Amino acid sequence: MNDDHGGSARAHTVRLELVDEPGELLRALKPIAEQGGNLLSIFHERGSVTPRGRIPVEIDLECPPSRLEQITSALRDNGINVIRAGTETYGEEVSVLLAGPQLEEDLSDTIERIETETPGSVIDLSLSGATDRERVSSGRFRLAIESGRAAETLDAVRAVAEKMDLRFVEPLVEGSR
Repeated sequence: MNDDHGGSARAHTVRLELVDEPGELLRALKPIAEQGGNLLSIFHERGSVTPRGRIPVEIDLECPPSRLEQITSALRDNGINVIRAGTETYGEEVSVLLAGPQLEEDLSDTIERIETETPGSVIDLSLSGATDRERVSSGRFRLAIESGRAAETLDAVRAVAEKMDLRFVEPLVEGSR
């Protein structure tokens, strides 16, 4: 895919906040299509709300860099709250385990902190609800990261876990025993 103005398509992540009403996701997707964005994935976390009481939605799309600003402007012109938009180039993945009594209740906040305070992006999440007396939940977070930034990302996730009073379980790295 090439842009009329030159430049090849790249992956971009756009983070939105949507009102919890029928048709809002469609209203957000329409400007992306109209501006030539190619959808790669949509993470719609309806069970969580942002501090403003809206639904967080993360859209991965593909377009030339020159189109991303047009897409972002079109979203805002349509009244869609754009939290973040940018090019993200990922070449590796890492999975981490976090556990704690507040993980379930603070899941949206945990994801938000990982997304904003680390170089990684949450691409998959498995949550195990609390079944013990201490009400400890655990979550496996799979992060997409830029090549060569695994150690930095793990340090940043460790810091997020510490701030949130969560246990951080070190991932197994290939070749370690």
